[in-house]
Amino acid sequence: MLRCCAKGPLRTEHDMKTDVEVSRAAALYERALRVLPGGVSRNAALHDPHPLYVEHAEGCRLTDVEGVCRIDFANNMASLIHGHADPDVVRTVTEQLRRGTAFSVATEVEIRCAEHLRSRNPGFEKMRFVNSGTEAVMAGIKVARAVTGRPMVAKAEGAYHGAYDYIEVSQAPSPANWGSIDEPSRVPLVKGTPQSVMDEVVVFPYNDINRTIALLDRAKGKLACVVLDLMPHRIGLNPADPAFVSALRDWTTRNGVLLLLDEVITFRSCYGGLQQQYGVEPDLTAMGKMIGGGFPIGAIAGRAEFMDVLNPRSPKYVYPHSGTFSANPVSVGAGLAAMQKFDRASVDRLNALTRIAARKVEEAIRQTGIAASVTGTGSMFRVHLKPAAPRNYREAHTAPDENKRLKVLLDHMFDEGIILINSCSAALSTPMTESEIDALVAAFRSGFEKLVAMG
Repeated sequence: MLRCCAKGPLRTEHDMKTDVEVSRAAALYERALRVLPGGVSRNAALHDPHPLYVEHAEGCRLTDVEGVCRIDFANNMASLIHGHADPDVVRTVTEQLRRGTAFSVATEVEIRCAEHLRSRNPGFEKMRFVNSGTEAVMAGIKVARAVTGRPMVAKAEGAYHGAYDYIEVSQAPSPANWGSIDEPSRVPLVKGTPQSVMDEVVVFPYNDINRTIALLDRAKGKLACVVLDLMPHRIGLNPADPAFVSALRDWTTRNGVLLLLDEVITFRSCYGGLQQQYGVEPDLTAMGKMIGGGFPIGAIAGRAEFMDVLNPRSPKYVYPHSGTFSANPVSVGAGLAAMQKFDRASVDRLNALTRIAARKVEEAIRQTGIAASVTGTGSMFRVHLKPAAPRNYREAHTAPDENKRLKVLLDHMFDEGIILINSCSAALSTPMTESEIDALVAAFRSGFEKLVAMG
């Protein structure tokens, strides 16, 4: 079996078909099934016939317990901007481990990390660190409720904003239950979600100004905030129309509703977040993933007048907030090291490399004649098995036949030594070069040819 290599094609079909069926990974999965529901702690790790188990990883390459090496374009769901085991992050974390890992008192590094984030975006006047992107969105919604005294939240149909009852509403509706585009149904993600939760959420169609404003107008007296991802992954990883974003900013300002931008994924897209590309100034911004340097983290940032509802020394204080591992020095230290290294030049270089990758994939689409399209911006892109790039969740939704073809493509990429996010999305990391892009494009090309031959 082929071991980890430095450049070029990583493995062959023969390498995969030897003794993998009785592999160490299969044995690990058998053990996992006895103690973990489905054998995993997150469903995204599932893979047929069993999950991939990591032995070690470095840079943009990951080696599994069988010794097989693959190029990692998933990067832990876009959280590893510098890939695996980045030496600067490792050094920072190692030094912090010797000093201690968690305290019930404050540390200087959380101040330094906050200062750095504010230097990247002046709109981040004040912030609080939490433990995940989910927590950041949760905290942002609670800040908005505390500021406005209103209960309701508005979100785009199909958008993922973490594991919180209110923001899970209509995260994964289907044609069978999503209702009219004029008023999308409020669909629970998890069985047993209280109806009272559903009643506090407005679901609007992404990128549709007129329908969205009409829905917001009907609830404006009860709305605390509008939550928006400027390039929502599950809606198709297609950047929002600037006019749509501007309309939401104008409407929220006029009606005393806070605009909360979810930049958990998209903060990597520009030096100070994707919002800088739009020239929009939200009231609050939720962050996570990249800002932790590979460790669990989240942050909610925004205008000082709103963030002061968290401040026990402020007369505006109405939101008690704490957390055992919030501003953990390992996470904020790793994040600071990673972000300092991801300077403007690094952002520009990685974005340019991503544009090269997307362009070459589009060329492979044209040359093979497959019905497919590419979306994305910054350092991420997604391949859709649709002839036209989707602009909203309903257009991005995949039918059963498309899901089958997508699985064939993803399995092919995996067998060619390429790890993608399971939506067929790629999140690039700074160790990557055009050599890795060439391997990615070659795998896509042969995958497209396989699908075309299937008919």
